[in-house]
Amino acid sequence: MQTPQAVIEIGSTGIRLLVAELPSAEQNTHRVTVLDRSEFPINIGRDVFTFGSISTGTQSSCVQIMNRYAEQLKAWGISKDETFVIGTSAVREAVNRDPFVDRIKVRTGFTVRVIDGIEENRLRYIAVTECLKEVSSRFQNADTVILEISGGSTEMMLLEKGRIAVAHSMRLGTIIIEQQIYALAASLSDEQKAEDGRRFLKDYIRNARSQLNSELNLNQVAQFIAVGHDMSIAALFCGTAISPFLWEIQRQDFLDFVDKIQQYSMDEIIGRFHLSYSDAQTFQLSLSAYKEFVKVTSVSSLVVPETSIREGLLISRSSKEDENLQKEFDAQIIAGATTLLRKYQGDEKHADFVREISLKIYDCLESELGMTRHERLLLEISAILHDIGMFIRPRDHNLHSHYIISQSEIFGLSREDIGIVAQIAGYHRGQKIPQDDSEFKLQPRAIRLTILKLTAILRLADAMDRSHRQKFPDCTVSLGKDTLTLQVNTVDNLRLEKIAINEKCEMFENVFGYKVVLV
Repeated sequence: MQTPQAVIEIGSTGIRLLVAELPSAEQNTHRVTVLDRSEFPINIGRDVFTFGSISTGTQSSCVQIMNRYAEQLKAWGISKDETFVIGTSAVREAVNRDPFVDRIKVRTGFTVRVIDGIEENRLRYIAVTECLKEVSSRFQNADTVILEISGGSTEMMLLEKGRIAVAHSMRLGTIIIEQQIYALAASLSDEQKAEDGRRFLKDYIRNARSQLNSELNLNQVAQFIAVGHDMSIAALFCGTAISPFLWEIQRQDFLDFVDKIQQYSMDEIIGRFHLSYSDAQTFQLSLSAYKEFVKVTSVSSLVVPETSIREGLLISRSSKEDENLQKEFDAQIIAGATTLLRKYQGDEKHADFVREISLKIYDCLESELGMTRHERLLLEISAILHDIGMFIRPRDHNLHSHYIISQSEIFGLSREDIGIVAQIAGYHRGQKIPQDDSEFKLQPRAIRLTILKLTAILRLADAMDRSHRQKFPDCTVSLGKDTLTLQVNTVDNLRLEKIAINEKCEMFENVFGYKVVLV
């Protein structure tokens, strides 16, 4: 029997506990077996999105809930140190986030890790992918939207023929909408406020549609995957089960259901759907938001998986996460970076060539780098995006690359990862070295070393295609006693590449201690 694992999510509307058993090595699945669930409503979102911080009363309630969970976990033999605790949108936006996290640690013993929207999308993708495995043939080659609307944010992924095209974390949540409406229309009736909320949603999503269409034609979306507790409730009342953890709702049935519940009073919602008062307050807004997103597509039905980022976290942490799953996830990250390059009309042939040479140099030096496959992936993404700033201006395009990357979202990469990629791209050319940059100096030592090593490799690989003509398809990288040799088969003149290498090899030679030779 596997040891049970536990995840606690501190969200905008509640604190949720999941205890699950991970699959054994003999099982051909990553699906976790749920052993226990608990949820307590909490007003973190209303505090933060109204006043900017988590109130002392809400903090005290959080401490009480976490201590109750500690007692519950004792029965499963799970210690506080073994429990994964994450904070999502409301916690990360609170101005008193750090004191709140510290208070939870001091008063309960739990360590809270605050994750960003990009990390939420990664965990959601892992959970949804596992849930859809039984019917994967329907989604492998289809343009797909994966959407979850919570109290503090809307997380959306667009998949083109089964591959991630783009991921967005939008500051559009039911609590945020509700608070804005109440602030602007305190004298209106509940019915008028609900109508204002629906109008706000329509306008917001209509404005967002043009940007989303530039990344994926929404009229061609064939599958709409809706994640979240409110959608699971809707599926129970107007959907059909297609597997133990998967529901399907016909488009018109869903639209009719949403229209119907708009007529319900708060007491009717609480009674009919067995919701807490806190959840009932945002139930209508939540489903209205899903409805408006559905209406900008032409899908005939919605698929609702019974899963969450809590399951995604356990799967991602599981020792059962095998090589194939990791390769598939890395491929999705690379697909997202390639989509970003295309958005800014980058030179894909040059990017692919530099990427290939970078990885050859990395693999040749692997025993000396002291890095993991994650750093190799960051180098790969940096190589794909290093020239993306050419879209703004060729001159000093490395600085523009830094700006574009740092302001973008790349599926599967955290804000820290994106910051590293942005700095590597920013340093890939020019006279400026990282050690002279104040942004670089502020980084922890481990990150500074990562940036230095990967930048040195990228500079060298970029020099190998100074002409942007990919002169030599064949390149062998070998390591001697004190030299790194790049051997190519070509009839072309290599004078330009040799000049470029002489210009760019200084950082490489200083970092690694090898002289670079082009043969």
